[in-house]
Amino acid sequence: MVTECQHRPGRRVQIYCYPFCFANAPFIRTEMSAMNRKLIQTLAETISKQVKHFNKTEAECLIRLFNGLLGEQTVAGRAVHGLDRGKFRNILHNTFGMTDDMIMDRVFRAFDKDNDSFISVKEWIEGLSIFLRGTLDEKIKYCFHVYDLNSDGNISREEMFHMLKNSLIRQPTEEDPDEGVKDLVEITLKMMDHDHDGRLSYADFEKAVREENLLLEAFGTCLPDAKSILIFEQHAFQDPLDQ
Repeated sequence: MVTECQHRPGRRVQIYCYPFCFANAPFIRTEMSAMNRKLIQTLAETISKQVKHFNKTEAECLIRLFNGLLGEQTVAGRAVHGLDRGKFRNILHNTFGMTDDMIMDRVFRAFDKDNDSFISVKEWIEGLSIFLRGTLDEKIKYCFHVYDLNSDGNISREEMFHMLKNSLIRQPTEEDPDEGVKDLVEITLKMMDHDHDGRLSYADFEKAVREENLLLEAFGTCLPDAKSILIFEQHAFQDPLDQ
């Protein structure tokens, strides 16, 4: 076919059209899809060797779910390769029923190990491995990290107060509703502060939780309940062909 060059008016160029190009388009899409599947399988195999609690097939499902959640996310005109705070908070709220803004922010920080404000696919799977299937040891470390608001290695009275103030139903007739929260902080310290220094070290927290497992989430819900886990896993680990 002969046509005029758009960039150089008056000059005519010959363009060769190959009929099989369009006929083979489905084949090209299939090849690209197969290549993408291969990349996901390779990544899943690598991550499953580094992360506990998920096998290769489950890791592959979580990568596919991550990619679906990520969508076409961009920041300042550039593509990003991780879940931002907003998307992740939506997951925590809509899927796992979390409502406390402070706790959700801390859970995000616990997942975001490199502190770049995005959760990468590896951080996603690493975080979920503890979030969904962690051992008691892993959950103790995770919860302590969430509750240590300033990351100084201790949970202070002030931090306890901020986390517990949303847990009490305040009566409008109360003159100082914060007094009830302060009392709760003191009761908690009496139960958990084994070295009596007015704050909770990791050793204090670990000892208290091992003696009474219900104290694991003493300062707010930062782990999913069994029903939420079941629903999430049923959705995440179903055969991709069934989705």
